[in-house]
Amino acid sequence: MRKISLITLVLVLIVVLGTMSFNVNRGTPNVNDLRLIYSSGNINKWPTPNIDAAVKATYKEIGLLDSMAYPIDNQYNIAKKELGKILFYDPRLSKSNQVACASCHDPQLGWGDGKRVAFGHNRQVGNRNSMTLFNVGYYNNFFWDGRSYSLEHQAMFPASDGLEMAGNLQNLTTKLKKYKAYEPLFKKAFNNGEISNENIFKAIATFERSIVSPKSRFDNFITGKADALTDDEVNGLHLYRTKARCVNCHNGGLFSDNKFHNDGQTLFASDNEDLGKYKRTNNKSDVGLFKTPSLRETANTGPWMHHGNFPSLKDVVQFYNLGNPSPIQKKYKGNRDSILPKTSPLLRKLNLTEQEILQVVAFLQTITTTPQRVKPITVFPK
Repeated sequence: MRKISLITLVLVLIVVLGTMSFNVNRGTPNVNDLRLIYSSGNINKWPTPNIDAAVKATYKEIGLLDSMAYPIDNQYNIAKKELGKILFYDPRLSKSNQVACASCHDPQLGWGDGKRVAFGHNRQVGNRNSMTLFNVGYYNNFFWDGRSYSLEHQAMFPASDGLEMAGNLQNLTTKLKKYKAYEPLFKKAFNNGEISNENIFKAIATFERSIVSPKSRFDNFITGKADALTDDEVNGLHLYRTKARCVNCHNGGLFSDNKFHNDGQTLFASDNEDLGKYKRTNNKSDVGLFKTPSLRETANTGPWMHHGNFPSLKDVVQFYNLGNPSPIQKKYKGNRDSILPKTSPLLRKLNLTEQEILQVVAFLQTITTTPQRVKPITVFPK
């Protein structure tokens, strides 16, 4: 008798969950149903995401981060990571001996700098917002315009860029070799023990790959902790995947598709015009394309967008709600019609209500964790 009752109960639950899945895909879902389905631990029960046909082939459902992968030629060891941290904080890699990688990537500021655009060598103002280093090891290309193909390669750019650290890569190893205390650190980190540019940037990249988000409330929620999110946050999660269409670009465990899109922010023909990837490739199909940033930790990494012009996450969501309008001045110098930016077809008016906008913002808070206190390096090898 008990066996029959248990079987009956299981069958009832299956029917109920199936009905919930049906209901949340059609019409206004009940938040209690959404809570049960999204926290079930089974993404196959989740409502169908609102994604375009062009996205389906590469779409990855939002979820947990994978374990960090290290390149074959730059495998992890703790000595290499610790050396990379020292180099990351050492301002002597710069021309002035005053600017370090950490100058624009502060752990207390979400591994960014909290500024609209970065300051660099001689207090020069940069052109773009400093991207957070949170989860940077999961990207397959780097910078807003994708100019770098690996994290080791990326680390070289700020060190030699005239607007950033203004260092001289040809003289960098000679400079570091003057500090004898670096020698045992390189010997411990690398088999060849060489103080070389290759090893310097391999060490920095290894440290940067260790900058990974801890488990978020969202992560806890989807793995069974049903009370980890509020009702507004659960509704925001559902909107993120459906009506708000965020998952078209911000999907996977990283909350980024690792691709490039024109989000309507080239500011064409203005003083702040930035044509994105086109500036690097000179390929017209790249006009206005910018890298999709990860949304993990996003509430701690403002201001937002490549130009840092959005002071709040609500502003960002509202901009997407309006369909990413890309106003172009009627008069502009020269004949540039061939490179007029075209906003991605993935973006369109969303018709979110004020409450729904706030719920999406609330959900973004659930993939943001408490800022970590990382002890900075203040004493460097002599």
